[in-house]
Amino acid sequence: MVNRRVFLASVGAFALAGKGMAAAPVNVVATTGMIADTVRQIGGDLVDVHGLMGPGVDPHSYRVTRSDIVAMVRADLTLWHGLYLEAQLEEFFHDLDRKRAVAAVAEGIPHNLLLQNAQHADKFDPHVWMDPGLWSYVVDAIVAQLQQLRPDAAPVFAANAAAFKQRLTELDSYARTVLGSVPEQARVLMTAHDAFNYFGRAYGFEVMGIQGISTQSEAGLRRIAQMVDMMADRDIRAVFIESSVSDRNIRALIEGVAAKGKTVRIGGELYSDAMGLPGTYEGTYIGMIDHNVTTISRALGGTAPERGMSGLLSAPQEHS
Repeated sequence: MVNRRVFLASVGAFALAGKGMAAAPVNVVATTGMIADTVRQIGGDLVDVHGLMGPGVDPHSYRVTRSDIVAMVRADLTLWHGLYLEAQLEEFFHDLDRKRAVAAVAEGIPHNLLLQNAQHADKFDPHVWMDPGLWSYVVDAIVAQLQQLRPDAAPVFAANAAAFKQRLTELDSYARTVLGSVPEQARVLMTAHDAFNYFGRAYGFEVMGIQGISTQSEAGLRRIAQMVDMMADRDIRAVFIESSVSDRNIRALIEGVAAKGKTVRIGGELYSDAMGLPGTYEGTYIGMIDHNVTTISRALGGTAPERGMSGLLSAPQEHS
């Protein structure tokens, strides 16, 4: 863990050094890839975005590094998700907020639209990006922060945000169509951890994660045994691995079901807490959700185009 006194001294030094210097483009640090991509969509050439958490990185357990501190202290704006997603970093962000421009972009979503966190009674499930409709609130929060820093560019940010939200509407419509083609009895989404509850609520799927909402919770042998029995009884044929979570519990589940004489296959790899590789379609927010929706639909007996909503998805890979 970074020394708190060293951190605060660094903030003060960089704040003084940066005073009075115009920020063009706006230098933004974002914790997750989903936030970073959304900033790029809204800001275009007027922003320079640095994302802290790349592909395969788990935000639940991420700890800030010295280079992260330097990036955020130098930034014009630091955006984090909030809702206890970056659980290890909350104290750090509250410290940073005393010196620099910092915002938790998901905290403004109306609480009546949020799901409870099953592990923390006083907190909400943070995985709101799984519902494009909810992600629109995050878009609004990012626009407000950028407009505050660059009021001269406010109309540009607003226009870009409106165009992006229209794409979110199209993505949601595509999801409803292809997921609606999955036979009703097959609408069960089994994954490594509970990242898909907003997805389930939005699209009418029963969601089951071996671990809880945070990847820090270990799945006990009893929990896995219960899920093996349930899957065998209900004849669930496909489970899904996640790009940012170990697949060992999913493998144990498959082996357990096989011991009962049933066959379960891996329906594909889903993006849960992180996006795909930079420079790829799956490395964007739209591409991430398109991939998940298309993969789930096709694996569970629905009808979806192999390359997704816009024909931009990578060729599907086989998982053994």
